[in-house]
Amino acid sequence: MALAADGDIGRVAVLDVGKTNVKLNAVTSEGVVLETLTVANPVLPGPPWRHHDLDGLGEWIFASLADLGRRHPLQSFVAAGHGSGGVLVGDDPDDAAGAALPMIDYEQPLPEAIRLGYAPLSGSFFDRGSATMHSATHQARQLYWMQEHAPDAVAGARWYLGLPQYWAWRLTGVAASEASLLGAQSHLWNVAERRFAPIVDARGWRRLMPGFADAWQVLGRVRPELGKRFALPEGLDVLAGGHDSSLNHYRYHAAGLSDFIVVSTGTWIVGFSGRTALDRLVEHRGMTLNSDVYGRPLGGVLTMGGREFQHLAGREPPDAPVPDDVVLNLIAKRTMALPSFGDDDGLFPASAGRGRISGPPPETPVERTALAVLYCALLTAECVEALGPARLVVLDGSFLRDPLYARLVAALLPSRRVRYSLDANGVASGAALLAREGRRLEPAALSLADPAAVSNFSPAVAVYASQWRGRTRTGKSQTASRDFERTWT
Repeated sequence: MALAADGDIGRVAVLDVGKTNVKLNAVTSEGVVLETLTVANPVLPGPPWRHHDLDGLGEWIFASLADLGRRHPLQSFVAAGHGSGGVLVGDDPDDAAGAALPMIDYEQPLPEAIRLGYAPLSGSFFDRGSATMHSATHQARQLYWMQEHAPDAVAGARWYLGLPQYWAWRLTGVAASEASLLGAQSHLWNVAERRFAPIVDARGWRRLMPGFADAWQVLGRVRPELGKRFALPEGLDVLAGGHDSSLNHYRYHAAGLSDFIVVSTGTWIVGFSGRTALDRLVEHRGMTLNSDVYGRPLGGVLTMGGREFQHLAGREPPDAPVPDDVVLNLIAKRTMALPSFGDDDGLFPASAGRGRISGPPPETPVERTALAVLYCALLTAECVEALGPARLVVLDGSFLRDPLYARLVAALLPSRRVRYSLDANGVASGAALLAREGRRLEPAALSLADPAAVSNFSPAVAVYASQWRGRTRTGKSQTASRDFERTWT
């Protein structure tokens, strides 16, 4: 392998495809992000359904990759992506972005006929890896919709690819399936038994599923015609890539951690543990069976925390950290946010769209933000407890922008050792570490911090949390009773 001028292994280009934004990063092989370019991931209207602009996004990705390559000695490329995006492709990666049909926006409302037709075909909980979630979530359900809408297009298609593997295919022309992406609630792959779900053969989709590659496997190098068109870095190895949260989990595994739960925060609060017993997984409490990059089961739990936060705090909350006294005042007044404000039940069955505030309502933007942080800390603690015992809990992601979040979670989990990551780029770091999988001589570097001054919130927060849990368990969150309640929109 060629060396960069400083003697280090060459840099890794990491593409991180999120629902709202797409990031292209230059990262060292030890996971240090050096530069990030960002673009919005817009959704176009139908027909036939809302879809992502793969053609326009491809132009940005390839031009930005060339741009990064002029400033960094890029040697490898790897993509990470969310698990709810699948692309049906033809034979030519350059023909209409390779897509045989537009890529469905997973928040697109689902036609009732598709919802009803899909349900009896979707298999058991372990076949799906999750409950059947809202809108057009799940790759299998998207492919079912495509096949019902345009059977000839599906019959003439070549592959059905998850997002990371789609972008690897666009670069190399080589198609692959990958365990962590298929194990991210695609409803196509039974992680526990390492086999395709029954719907794959029942609908004749096996021919659309390419052979498996490990996330770190080099699929090939950039196609010469594409490289010439965009002046892409020469000799760039393209890895298969994987599921974003699974790659974030891999970062901690690569650092030598074993008995731990990691909670990633953003649009979703996602908790993962490799030690969760399969019989702990409760389908209707937001629990999932995911896969790590090695194909092994990862117990999971997820709730749409970022959207819940927005409902409470508004779209433009104050930038300044929330003062402790504001939270303590809400706790003293027993002002509670009770689930769920968005269209996902999360950990609380039948709660979607029924979120309420009980007790004296927050009166200022700071109080609303404080309540949002407190509520999301409670959701996080619920996620951790659902996954079972683990002494170490690691927090990362966008919620850490307010120091209050980690401190509240630590106060809510006094019997655990709560730490938070000092690296705000967990997915990019984990993806870049793949470039040295199997050749790493010592654990990857990792910086974790200890939340401070947890005692400020104990024992008041413990009593508050107990009452909050009681309300969520008994269904009182759905009743008006004598409390003032208001739905924030």
